[in-house]
Formats: sequence, structure tokens, C-alpha cells
Amino acid sequence: MGTLNILVSVCLIYVAFLFLVAFAAERAAMRGNGGWLRSPLVYTLSLSIYCTAWTFYGAVGYAARSGLEYLTIYIGPTLVMLGWWWILRKLVRIGRTQRVTSIADMISSRYGKSNLLAVGVTILAVIGTTPYIALQLQSVTVSFEVFSDAYDATMPSGGQESNALLVAAGLALFTIVFGTRNLDVNERHHGVVMAIAVEAVVKLFALLAVGVFVVWGIGGGVSDILQRIDTSKIGTWQIEGDRWATLIFLSAAAFLCLPRMFQVMVVENDNEDHLRTASWAFPAYLMVMSLFVVPIAVVGLDLLPAGSNPDFFVLTVPLATGNDTLAMLSFLGGFSSATSMVIVAALALSTMVSNHIVMPIWLNTSLGGATVSGDVRNVVLLSRRISIAAVVTLGYLYYRISGGGTALASIGLISFAGVAQFLPVLIGGIFWRGATRPGAFSGLTVGFVIWAYTLLLPSFGGGLISDSLVANGPFGIGWLRPQAFFGITGMDPLVHAVFWSILLNAMTFFAVSLIGFPSPVERLQGAQFVNVFDHSTTLQGWSGDMVQSEDLMIMAQRILGAREAQALFEREAKRQGVTGVLPEPSPEFLQVLERELSGSVGVATAHAMVEQIVGGTSVSVEDLMAVADETAQIMEHSSQLEAKSQELSRTARQLRQANEKLTQISEQKDAFLSQVSHELRTPMTSIRAFSEILRDTEKLSAAEQTKYSTIIHDEALRLTRLLDDLLDLSVLENGQVSLNVQTGKLEALLDHAVATALTGSGSDSLRVLRQRGEERIALRTDLDRLSQVFINLIGNAQKYCDAEHPELRIDVEMSDGRVVVDFIDNGSGISKEDQAVVFEKFARVGVQRASGAGLGLAICREIMTRLGGSVSYLPGQGGAAFRVSLPDDGKMVPQ
Repeated sequence: MGTLNILVSVCLIYVAFLFLVAFAAERAAMRGNGGWLRSPLVYTLSLSIYCTAWTFYGAVGYAARSGLEYLTIYIGPTLVMLGWWWILRKLVRIGRTQRVTSIADMISSRYGKSNLLAVGVTILAVIGTTPYIALQLQSVTVSFEVFSDAYDATMPSGGQESNALLVAAGLALFTIVFGTRNLDVNERHHGVVMAIAVEAVVKLFALLAVGVFVVWGIGGGVSDILQRIDTSKIGTWQIEGDRWATLIFLSAAAFLCLPRMFQVMVVENDNEDHLRTASWAFPAYLMVMSLFVVPIAVVGLDLLPAGSNPDFFVLTVPLATGNDTLAMLSFLGGFSSATSMVIVAALALSTMVSNHIVMPIWLNTSLGGATVSGDVRNVVLLSRRISIAAVVTLGYLYYRISGGGTALASIGLISFAGVAQFLPVLIGGIFWRGATRPGAFSGLTVGFVIWAYTLLLPSFGGGLISDSLVANGPFGIGWLRPQAFFGITGMDPLVHAVFWSILLNAMTFFAVSLIGFPSPVERLQGAQFVNVFDHSTTLQGWSGDMVQSEDLMIMAQRILGAREAQALFEREAKRQGVTGVLPEPSPEFLQVLERELSGSVGVATAHAMVEQIVGGTSVSVEDLMAVADETAQIMEHSSQLEAKSQELSRTARQLRQANEKLTQISEQKDAFLSQVSHELRTPMTSIRAFSEILRDTEKLSAAEQTKYSTIIHDEALRLTRLLDDLLDLSVLENGQVSLNVQTGKLEALLDHAVATALTGSGSDSLRVLRQRGEERIALRTDLDRLSQVFINLIGNAQKYCDAEHPELRIDVEMSDGRVVVDFIDNGSGISKEDQAVVFEKFARVGVQRASGAGLGLAICREIMTRLGGSVSYLPGQGGAAFRVSLPDDGKMVPQ
């Protein structure tokens, strides 16, 4: 019991260490100090999740049972990496340009962004990966039993199931904490990747330590070990050509198609050039991992009793010789191998389930679709967390149902054969432009049905498929026997299953694709995938003539979050040269928006959401030129006319908007002149009238003199304020203002502005909501001028907010080197027509509630321009919302 307690304590300390590593990496990435996280070394080590418990434990057992055949699981990935420029480089480039988040995203995007196909791939990926997760749970739980002396290698122990459940729960918790902390538009998880890189070093060091101990501590050196190998049965096994070829093909296919491998190899890739380093570094890593497999297997067969489980020689050999420290290190190596695989597999599968199953269902059942208010981010994160728990639970259930007694290598090969069914549609999609969605769906369906029938179901024993069906076939049809298709007997069951499933998969895929014809969207996507190096920057075009940018803003805020969406829209508006924060809904902007959304909800879902608002698609000239046949040429000509028509429509719309704005400004100017005339005439009339009374009336009481003098004084002040505003605006516009730069606290400045703006307000005064913790920022600027802006914005909210209980929320944030202060009230906001001219001179909104010359916001804009910042209106916030932004420039630091 004491040994078990020590083992549990070591595991907890190790997991805590991984938590710290992942947390530190996440923090570094968030602060922008994570350049080392994107190094070729970390990327190469992350690929080591290929080396799971099957590799750490099962390779030795594989060698003990089948001799040198274990090498096939290393040869396949090595061949893929050595030929990286042919397939891997293309996959990574496609992944970056199309913003894919999983292998389901890749396949669905290639075949017309079909979410139905993505759903199918997701379901098949979950089924195909489940045996592999069960393998990891089995390896960890059995190693627990072995280490604690509570497990006999020839008989399962009752404690395994509870241990497996605890391990599954712990792995699910770790994945949820560091895999679903937020939504990354690039779907990258720096904390998880860094933890995997650390685990790669741990398992390599542990296996090398056991190997060195076996060769020099037990075997007596290299020459003695070689003699043992020559005299053992391992050295006499013959190579079976068909099985070796099948296993090399399977390992290569799995290396490309396993969801966890696709996640780290394509999705997590920051730099295409990292493949150049990984092309030799990862094969070297595999070579070192395999270096001591045969020596450990030979010594284990010689040293341990007959009937010992060879899968765990890496652990039982040190235990048998009394080297508990080395055994503990070996256990940690196996623990690292298993946990890293389960974490990334659960993360990849949860992303697929969330993006392609949960989100489409949620969007279809949500009233109003993509524009209904709500937080999609929370829905996505919750669905991913539940999916992670569900995926790990499926692995645990497979472990329970299968009995956990199968050799590790056999379970791993079942999973390899399952995910290998993706290979024909994946490779065909990136090299053959004629591939179609029906062909891909048909091929995948046929391949997975045959795999499940010939390999997966028989792995459960007699529980799910009867012995008579295996022996005689369904309904006595002999040529449909699971392990003897078409009456061909004598083949190894694995070779038989892989041969028929892949062959019929590929044949169905190509036949159905040849019979049909790709849709226009499929042809465009096919051109971009096949010729990705020529079309890396182009995506399917959109037509945004009938869409409002504010609708897109509302949708983007739900997916990306308010700050991220607003920053994206401001950046695109500035790139287009459009004033304000709403860019024109041009095809280019819609492409950018779809790419950003796809990083959070997947390509197919993002495409559907944008299409839902836009209401239609168009074909770009560049894409059509890639579809080089007669039909495409006709479409190109039509698209050119359509593009010119759309461009003319956009230009006409912009001219109409400019004309409407000029008309509004002219009307506002006329109103201003009338208002100024009235504002000047009224106080002047009062001053003249009462000064004449004072002059011409001799018998006035002291009270009357005081009353008339006060009226003259107040009207003079009113006149002075109006003239001051006009003079202030003129000085600011002419650049003649002198700034009085001072240092002060933003919190104190807002306190002063709120108190000043609300002085004299009644019981129905505006309620101001603030977060003082975010306001502790030191400013070095013209505090008086900045305070003038704050007072004007707060005063406007008090005057114009038409809510029953007026409220103003003041949010402060440091963003992209700028201090951002948002003033958002809960009223009905400013109409779209008034938003265009709200900062213009003479403009007044809400005149039914308050009056003025309409110079306040114009003065605010000029002041912020002089201070090197900006003030803008934020649409889509419910009420009226203004953003004041000041540059940091190293002069504003958090306190």
C-alpha cells in the first residue's frame, strides 16, 4: 500500500508540474512573449504524441511476439516526414489559408464546405479513435496494478476498472482546463502543446534510461546483448511481405489522418518552415525511441517467468531487479505517453463535435439565427467541454466492454485502420480537382462499414457479433464472412480488413466522383486546394450588396467577443479608408470575416453563418480563372459583368451616402444659423431691454435693480458660453491650440467629469456604472481638454438617454498599446442616419429632449485629434456608445 501511495503522490506532483508548464505557456502567449513556444523544436516534440503507450509499452510486447515487425510503426511516419514537401507542406499551407480547425474541417471545406460531410467525418473519427483512447487507459491502469504489486500479469484485477475511471476523469479535467479556456481564432493551444513537448522529453528519457540499464546493467554490454538476440526466437522470425507492407501503409496513413496528429501537425503549426526541421528531427526521435526495444524484449523474455505480459517489460524488468527508482521513471514515461495522446485526441475530437454537430444544431434551433443576441462563445466552450468528457467516457466504455485484455498493439492497429479510411478522400481532395462531395461521402461510408464489420466488431468478442456469423457469414452467405470476403481465405485478419476497406473505399470514391460533376463551389475549392501554392490568398467570394455591416458586427461580437470583433471591424474600416468603425461589406471584407470566424466555430459553420446574413454568394474572377474549361469561361464572363455591376452599385451607394451626408450637413448648417441667430438674439434682446429699464426708470427698488442686473448677467454668461464654443472649435480646427500636458490618474479624471456633468441633476439623474480597478492608469496628456471630452459625453448621456431608468456604463481597457474608454448607455441609441453626421458641426440629435448648438461632439473630435487619439461611435451596443481612444506611447502605464 505504501508503494501505491508513493506512486500516486509522484503522479500528482507530475501532473501539477504539467499544469504549471501549461499555465506558464498560456500566460506567455497571452502577453506576446511566447516566441519560444513557436520554435521548430517545440513543434517537433509535439509530433511525439504519435508515440503513445503503444509505442512506449506495446512496442516491446510487439517485438516479443512478432520480432522486428514492430519497426513498421516507425517506418511509415518516417517516410511521410522525409517526403514532407509533397503532402505535409501542402496540408499545412491549405490549413493556414482555409483556417481549418480539424481534419473534418479540412475535408468538409474541400468538398464545398459541406457540414453534412463534416458531421460524417466527425462521427467516424470519434468511433475510430475510441479504441486508441481505451488503449491508453488500459496501459495506465495496468501499469498502476503492476507497480503496486496488486496485479498479476496473467490475470486481470478487479481494481483496474476503478483506476481506469479515475485516470479518465483526471485526463478529461486537464484537457478541459487547458484546451477550452478561450476561443482562439487560430485554434491554437500553446499551453497544451508545451505540456506535450515536456512529456515527449520525459518519455524519451525514461525509455533510454531503461534501455541503458538493460544493456549495461543486466545484459553485460552491447556484444552480450547482440548474442542474446541471435539466440532468442526474436532473431529467427521471418518477414511476411504482405503484413509488413500493410502495417507500413497503416502507420503512414494514421500519421496523416489521426485527429490528434492532424491537430499538432497542421492546426498548431505556426510556421511552414518548421516542417523542414521536423523532417529529419522527428525520424531521429523515432529512431532513438526504437533503439532499445529489442534488447528490453529479449532480456524480459529471459528474466521474467513464462506467461508474463511482454507489453509491460519496460516496467516489470526494473521491478524484477529491485530498481524501484528506474521503475518509477519508467512508469512516468508510460504515463506521459498515454496522457498526451488522450489530451490532444479529446481536444481535437471535441473541436470537431462542437463545430460540426453542436453549433449547426444550435444555430438551426435558435430563433433568428445568427443575429439573435446572446453569447455564442459560451455555447461553443460548453459544448467542447461536454464533448471532451463524452469522448474520454467512450474510451472508458470501450475498455470496459472489450475487457481490457487484448494486446496493446492489436488495439492500436484497429484504430489505425479506422482513421486510415480518411486517406483516399484527403489525398484525392488535395491532388484531384474532379473529386466530388457525393464521391467522398460514399467512399467514407463504404470504407468505415467494412472496417467496422471486419475488424472493429470482432474485437469485442462474442458480445456484439456472434461466432457463427464470423464462421459462416450473415444468413449463411459464405463470401460475406468478416474475415474471408469473396471467399478469399488465408489472409491475416488485419491485412484482410485493411485491403478490402481501403480498396472499396477508394474505388467508390473515384467511381462516384467520375459519374457526377463538382458543383461550382466544389470546383472553386478544388482549384484552391489542388493549386494551393498559386491560390494561397484567395477564398470564395461573397456579395455584400444587400447586407448591413452592423448585422455582421452583432454576429461577430457573439463569436469573437466584443473587443476582438470591434478591433477587426476598425482595422478593416481603416484599410478601406472608411471613417468610423463599420467597413463596407465588400467581398474581400466578408472573406476576412469568414476566415476569422472559422477559427472559432469551423469553416463550414462560419460559412453558413455568413451566408445566413449575406443571403447569397458570388464567384470571384480569380477563382473562376482557376476552373479552366468552357463552362468556367462562361461563368467568368458572367462574373466579370456581375463584379462590375456590384462595383458600380457600391460606388453609387457610397455617392448616395455622401450626398445624403452633405444634405444633412447643409440642413444642419441652416438649422445652426437659425439656432445661433435665435441664441444670440434672445440674450441680446433681454440685455438691451433690462439695461434700458435700469437706465430710464428712476424709481426702482433695490430688489428690482438686483433682479434686472442678475438677468443681464446670466444672459451675458449664456452669450459668452456660445461664443466660447464657437471660438474653441475655430481654434481647434486651425491647430492654434496649445496643449497643457500634465500627469494624472484616469480614475480621478473620471471622478471629476462625472461630478461636473451631473451637478444639479434631479432624482431621476443618470446612474453611472464603473469598474474602478480598471481605471487605475496614469496618463500624461492635457487633462483639462480630456476632461472636457468626458464631461461632454457624460452630459450627452444624461440629456439624451431615453431609458426609464437611465444608466451609463464606463469601461476602461488597455488594448493594442492604447487606453480605451467606452461610454455606453441603456437608451435607444442613435439612428443609423444620425450616426453618419453625429460628429459634424451643427449636428444635433434628440432635439425633442434637449437643445444646443450641436458643437459638443465636433469639439470632442477635434480635441481627441489634437491629443493623438480618437473618439468614435460604436454601433451594435444597444444604446448610444462612444469610444475614446488614447495612444500609450510609453506614457501611460497601469498602476
